[in-house]
Amino acid sequence: MVRHRIVCFFTAAQSEQPIIYRLVKDYDLVLNILKADINPQKEGFLVVELTGLKKNYTQGIRYLRDLGVRVEPLSQTVVWQEEVCIQCGACASFCPTGALAIKDRRDMLVSFDNSKCVICGMCLDCCPTRAVKLHFEVA
Repeated sequence: MVRHRIVCFFTAAQSEQPIIYRLVKDYDLVLNILKADINPQKEGFLVVELTGLKKNYTQGIRYLRDLGVRVEPLSQTVVWQEEVCIQCGACASFCPTGALAIKDRRDMLVSFDNSKCVICGMCLDCCPTRAVKLHFEVA
């Protein structure tokens, strides 16, 4: 089994096709949609985590590329700078996945679990000290 986070960029024509359905039905892949953004012209992107057999994953990616969908590995991640954090908890109240959370209400310390992060960006706007940043990896 493999599990990869990818970003798919769609044109308006591609967004009219049952692409996600085909990935599930024809390639037996499990999709976890992490983020999606489609503009009024029906162009946009989809961030997904794909899980399945390596052979099926490879065939599914080939299917996407053959359709003309631009597929890239997820190349950004959220970095929490604990030394800059003032432990206000604002990020934890906005984080939809619990990646930024207050685990113990007695000490009220914020913790970060990158494996739960879906790079939604909610924390970036609410952090008063900018302790949360987007980090772009060079492929």
